[in-house]
Amino acid sequence: MKNKIIERLAKDAEALVAATKDVAGDQVQEARKSVDSALERAKAFYGHVYDTALDGSTAVNKIVHQNSYQSIAIGIGAGAILGYFIARACKK
Repeated sequence: MKNKIIERLAKDAEALVAATKDVAGDQVQEARKSVDSALERAKAFYGHVYDTALDGSTAVNKIVHQNSYQSIAIGIGAGAILGYFIARACKK
């Protein structure tokens, strides 16, 4: 699932570039090129981060399924430690 904020930002930037295509002036043209370039870099970066996160979550899912009992034990242990610290903080 793609991030809605990133998609909205990309659409707004594309709309800005499209809206200023008929405007003359060196500064406007440079700004359009800069925004367009930044948008392309952001899309590439977002795609890379998304693919990396997806690969990582797939790997974790595979490991958890292969080591079910160990994963359950780690979850219980982490929950117990976290519960201990929360209970201790609430007493103060």
